[in-house]
Amino acid sequence: MVAGPVGELDYESAGDPRVTVGDAPKVSRAGRDLPAAIGVGVGLGAVLLLSLLTVRQSFVGVVAVAVAVAGWELVGALKRGADIEVARWPVLLGGQAMVWLSWPFGRDGVLAAFVVTILACLLWRLRGGVDGYLRDATASIFTAAYVPLFASFAAMLVLPVDGTDRVLCFLILVVSSDTGGYIAGVLFGKHPMAPTISPKKSWEGFCGSLVAGVVAGGLTVTLMLHGQWWQGVLFGAALVATATLGDLVESVIKRDLGIKDMGTLLPGHGGLMDRMDSLLPSAVVSWLLLRLFIPA
Repeated sequence: MVAGPVGELDYESAGDPRVTVGDAPKVSRAGRDLPAAIGVGVGLGAVLLLSLLTVRQSFVGVVAVAVAVAGWELVGALKRGADIEVARWPVLLGGQAMVWLSWPFGRDGVLAAFVVTILACLLWRLRGGVDGYLRDATASIFTAAYVPLFASFAAMLVLPVDGTDRVLCFLILVVSSDTGGYIAGVLFGKHPMAPTISPKKSWEGFCGSLVAGVVAGGLTVTLMLHGQWWQGVLFGAALVATATLGDLVESVIKRDLGIKDMGTLLPGHGGLMDRMDSLLPSAVVSWLLLRLFIPA
């Protein structure tokens, strides 16, 4: 599961005193180390396609691994940036239960695992005493919802007979939104979308995302899932909105914590959590809309 920011302006890297001519990595106008970012993106995409085009249920395992890594990164970031003690093991183990129980039991299994995870987090944090209990318990529940609960909807996309096509539609839409926004932002980006949250985002980039997302939605839903063109247009527009929202939400979290990236696992991208920000809320909306438009 990999995606990236939409329509960026290079405000943050300009004039950074920490960057010198001799040791600066080669970055694009959008602030990315493009060769590394492209290489990592292609590699992750190949893993996703391999799982979907061989035994489609193996995609559930890919989601489970992504949830484990992203959850670990978010827990570490909360500790590093704000000294918040998330109930690490209840969140990580409960997250795996959510993803894997989605396979045989669907949303009932996900909901049951989520509720048990909440109870485990509340109990686990009792060991730390009174100070900071509400803060840490709330952050634990947030982490369990934001990463594994949302990601479980991506796992549930693959369960129907046409699950491979559903997941591909979801991924194509998010990648199209990212690519359209990136190109439009680099070429035309002048007006910041949310300067106090994410100075690199531009309205021009968002428009590029919207055009690419609507076109991709219309094509994928009609050609792959045999839906109506208007369903594809709505699907594309909805996913552009959720992908952008997801990216902005993580930007707010990182600014609040005073960190640049959630992790350093992926060269040119940051952490895996930094690439899942737009995918997580989009997975929820994808499952809901495709279930409504194209009954399994």
